[in-house]
Amino acid sequence: MTIYLDIVLMENLIMNFIILLATGLILKEQIKKIRLLLASLLGAIYSVVSYVSILEIYASMLLKIILSIVIIYIAFNPQTIKKMWKDLLLFYLTSFVFGGAAFALIYIVKPQDILMRNGLFLGTYPLKTILLGAIIAFIVIMAAFTVVKSKITKKDMFTKVAFELNGKKVETVAMIDTGNLLKEPITNTPVIVVEHTLLYDCLPKEILNHLDELLGGDFRGIPENIREEYIVKLKFIPFSSLGKQNGMLLGIRVDSVTIKSDEGEKKKENIILGMYNKSLTKRGEYRALIGLE
Repeated sequence: MTIYLDIVLMENLIMNFIILLATGLILKEQIKKIRLLLASLLGAIYSVVSYVSILEIYASMLLKIILSIVIIYIAFNPQTIKKMWKDLLLFYLTSFVFGGAAFALIYIVKPQDILMRNGLFLGTYPLKTILLGAIIAFIVIMAAFTVVKSKITKKDMFTKVAFELNGKKVETVAMIDTGNLLKEPITNTPVIVVEHTLLYDCLPKEILNHLDELLGGDFRGIPENIREEYIVKLKFIPFSSLGKQNGMLLGIRVDSVTIKSDEGEKKKENIILGMYNKSLTKRGEYRALIGLE
């Protein structure tokens, strides 16, 4: 059986890229294709070196684990050890599903042309078999994780968020609202709904205490200097909810929003706060609503 190393490299490059892409989508990572490509290329090069090498070290489990960690750091750059292990575990689970689907398809199509060396499955099967196996595995694993993630626990429904606005920082607890798809209609910017009293240190009270009047176009209660500064910054955000089909919120773009969780922190800059002039809950468990996206 003749094995071409360039085909081995290409097969592993494609497979690694699809596996990392699926892992990133499941983790909701901000995917950078160049990083995925570099990580996939590293794994593909290792596959070729492992095949041609006569040194046993290239087939050792320790080296494979170290390589996996390096690949994860190149692809996703996890900021904490806990996040790294989570990414690594999901990467392995995804790899097992992809590998199983691809190998099963190869075995069905051409079982006599499969060769195993240094832990690598090689053969003369066509490249399209690999791609078809990867597509099948991608569909299966994305469907499975969609079902799993839909079973959200009560603990997972809350997260800490910090807003930066006008040089001031405010922290609070937000509820993750799966029904919150609210966006500012002109720029399509995501909206986080917050209780207006949270922003007393960031915005003039003349604005926060007259939200209903401002929504009605009445600016008479706002001093002229504040009116001139904020009239271009405020956004009108229509919304629909149970009991109120044509509601309106007044919003303002924040400098940044930091979402905090056990996995670390994620900072977003293109976010608008929709100011709600009542309490979101009677007991004060949370004071903001953030969309699942």
